[in-house]
Amino acid sequence: MSWFADLEQGPPIEVFALMKQFADDDFPQKVNLGAGAYRTDEGKPWVLPVVRTAEKALANDETLNKEYLPILGFEAFSTLSTRMLLGDDSPALKENRAFGVQCLSGTGSLRVGAEFLATKLGKTVFYYSKPTWENHRLVFLSAGFKEAREYRYWDAQKRGLDIAGFLQDLKDAPEGAVIILHACAHNPTGCDPTREQWAQIASVIKEKKLFAFFDSAYQGFASGDLDRDAWTVRYFVQEGFELFCAQSYAKNFGLYNERTGNLSVVLKSPKEIPAVKSQITLIVRGMYSNPPSHGARIVNHVLSNNELFDQWRSNIKTMSSRIIDMRKRLREELERLGAPGTWNHITEQIGMFSYTGLNAEQSQHMVKMHHVYMLSSGRISMCGLTHSNVEYVAKSIKETLTDLPSKY
Repeated sequence: MSWFADLEQGPPIEVFALMKQFADDDFPQKVNLGAGAYRTDEGKPWVLPVVRTAEKALANDETLNKEYLPILGFEAFSTLSTRMLLGDDSPALKENRAFGVQCLSGTGSLRVGAEFLATKLGKTVFYYSKPTWENHRLVFLSAGFKEAREYRYWDAQKRGLDIAGFLQDLKDAPEGAVIILHACAHNPTGCDPTREQWAQIASVIKEKKLFAFFDSAYQGFASGDLDRDAWTVRYFVQEGFELFCAQSYAKNFGLYNERTGNLSVVLKSPKEIPAVKSQITLIVRGMYSNPPSHGARIVNHVLSNNELFDQWRSNIKTMSSRIIDMRKRLREELERLGAPGTWNHITEQIGMFSYTGLNAEQSQHMVKMHHVYMLSSGRISMCGLTHSNVEYVAKSIKETLTDLPSKY
């Protein structure tokens, strides 16, 4: 007898299956627009120069060792991370009612926060945007939430935000529900609310007594400006919200495989911090015991050194500027070629991803016929575009829309 004989095969995770397809493809003009990782204009991964500098300094520091970190991680790193998110003038920091917990990148930060909300505060219902990053649902359900609901977000007709639907779904949410919000550079659409719309969203969340859980995967990486990309979270704090925010250093530091993240916690009173920390400690202890140190030490080394901090801001400006340039180039090529439809949404969106407007059939056609690898949702990673392939991608989109016009 085998305990595993009747186990069903799990469904493939689309983005990873797509990457394997791409790797196995020998077509010379193949293009990878699926992976959510930065690439240079030569299509290669980029280790930030400031990260190389920090790693050399850490390697030469004989005082460092391989001892366990505390359960809640490297405190200096978390303190700097929370300050970077909330800003030096944050009322929550001035009143000592905010703190950070080092977690396993953004995903781990979401999981720890979600498990706390489900097991310690008894939360059962969470909302995520339609569409959202595909892992939000799995993380929160795995953490103990009982019911996943969507709020309207993307308007396919106008290729922009459905603010009316968004607000109505929040108004219809039960009191105490947890709302997952993208701090900036919404994944997968690249479409963010305006500041005026964020004020409307905050007003409804406050009125309905909902709990805001931000996912901040792109601070600095989206616009090149750390403060601009943190504006939404800071606005909510200024409006008096208690909240969680999962921070990832995968994109803005390029620390994809180091799993470096922080869960920032903002409370009403500093008196609540010891109890909250003690319960998060028990969650982490039972999950992975304590986090790895290398990535956190890199970030701490950079954020605590003014010269390196300036270098890092220059590095993220390099990445964000290249993505913005690729948006401009793709739109120009599509319009020059006369691709069906309008393409202003490409440059109006922000961040790593863009919702092109192509549907599942058209997206699969792009993969099969043109070897342009993209998700079936029509999402592309702008980092996969380069000056040498953007014209080919634009031609492929035009040909696809011409071949499948009834579906556009």
